[in-house]
Amino acid sequence: MPPAAGGLAGIRRQEAWLAEQLPARSESEPPAIMGTRVEEVLKDRMLVTALQPIRQLSTGMVVGAEALTRFVSHTGEPAGAWFAAATEARLDGELEFAALEAALAATENLPAPLYVALKLSPATCLHPLLPALLDEAAPALGRVVLELTRPLAPEQPAALVAALAPLRRRGLRLGVGHLGAYCNSIRHIRQLRPDIVKLDRNLVAGIDGDASRHHLGEALTTFADQLGAVLIAEGIETAAELAAISGLGITAGHGYFLGRPSLRPRDWAAWNDPAFILPR
Repeated sequence: MPPAAGGLAGIRRQEAWLAEQLPARSESEPPAIMGTRVEEVLKDRMLVTALQPIRQLSTGMVVGAEALTRFVSHTGEPAGAWFAAATEARLDGELEFAALEAALAATENLPAPLYVALKLSPATCLHPLLPALLDEAAPALGRVVLELTRPLAPEQPAALVAALAPLRRRGLRLGVGHLGAYCNSIRHIRQLRPDIVKLDRNLVAGIDGDASRHHLGEALTTFADQLGAVLIAEGIETAAELAAISGLGITAGHGYFLGRPSLRPRDWAAWNDPAFILPR
């Protein structure tokens, strides 16, 4: 039996129990990509942006899109391998900014009023060049979500609150990705007061038939409600997962079952056409 939820301690007990019950996620080792290849990507801007629809689960309507970086390469390494190689070469900040610029350029074609979620590390969110870059972007700040993708260092929450406050007053929203992996820093998340939090795929996968995942999903749904944040489930791939997620009271989500990523603006424009809205 999974431990009962109940406040922050309950969420942590649920997460620890889940980690014991589930096999570790298998992730392929990133290939040996030399720093010079990352430099070539940066020099020639050999990266593009795919957008994946985020749907309101009660209506099937698309309300936003998640920006996903894709690299132009004949060797076909996944995006994670490129960012890992950039980190090894100490070019991670430069690559993040290049990906951000590509995403902002792509979203010039994103139909209003859909918002775009941009994945960034806390360090990039603290960079002094970020406000100017966002000001030059086509989407108004009210249509932009900065989604933190890495755990927070102890000193970062206060710095992020201060650095992003002027942008948030102008409409920028803050998101925290992979909520299920953040339980050790939940007090930092409380300090940030994000507008959006994400339930990661590792918890969504098989949630319809796994009591441990379901109980942890309940605890994290309660946590998001306490924050006053919208909880989004990522990686929904089956009708059964969608039904379980909706049953928890989660109101938005994305995943292959709800719509695959696309590089084509004509696809983005058609997301809310009646023929493409998922029936409920």
